[in-house]
Amino acid sequence: MIVLAVDTAAHLCAACLYDSADGTVLAKRTEDIGRGHAERLFPVIDEVMGSRAYQELDRLAVCVGPGSFTGVRVGVAAMRGLSLALELPLIGISVFDSMARSAGEYRPLLVVIDARRDEVYARMFRADGAADPPRVLSPQEACDLALRSGAVLTGSGVPVLRPFLPAAPDGPSVLGETATADIASLAAIAAAREPGPDRPVPLYLRPPDARPQTGFALPRREAAS
Repeated sequence: MIVLAVDTAAHLCAACLYDSADGTVLAKRTEDIGRGHAERLFPVIDEVMGSRAYQELDRLAVCVGPGSFTGVRVGVAAMRGLSLALELPLIGISVFDSMARSAGEYRPLLVVIDARRDEVYARMFRADGAADPPRVLSPQEACDLALRSGAVLTGSGVPVLRPFLPAAPDGPSVLGETATADIASLAAIAAAREPGPDRPVPLYLRPPDARPQTGFALPRREAAS
């Protein structure tokens, strides 16, 4: 099975072509762009596709977040459109799941993503294989959860938590501080996961920071008689 996976949830714009038959990454491209995912996504996809035709693909995958609201929307919308055009199944994978796979056998694992405004997006992956629902936590709440469970920490939220963590050796172990996993991890999950009945949607754990202004509507002009 040939899978095309993309991730635009953070500051990176990444695409990967993955062959599940032998777990081979056929091509991969990751650009640290900050913003501008809408302009760079399809050029990055074209690079990993190379001379391959889209008709050679068997499945599509996209990171649904959480992360940048604009970046997530761009990736999900683009891949939903490609899925419709190619009549291919599209698998949505969260940042939490792809980072948990990258962490290997480290469990319990608490994935924490910097959510700004002194908060983190967090999800606990327990030693028995179960995973708690993702949620928004304060740094102190996330630290308390990690310490109570003996979890290893990973994700871009680790620096946010660090001022609240006990000094070594009493504090939890840290695997990394990246905002997203390697795109190959996302592709591998998508290859193994059966498509669901619903199309992927962005994983938003709180409303966007930018909201429409209210109270400034102009009065409607009366039609001339």
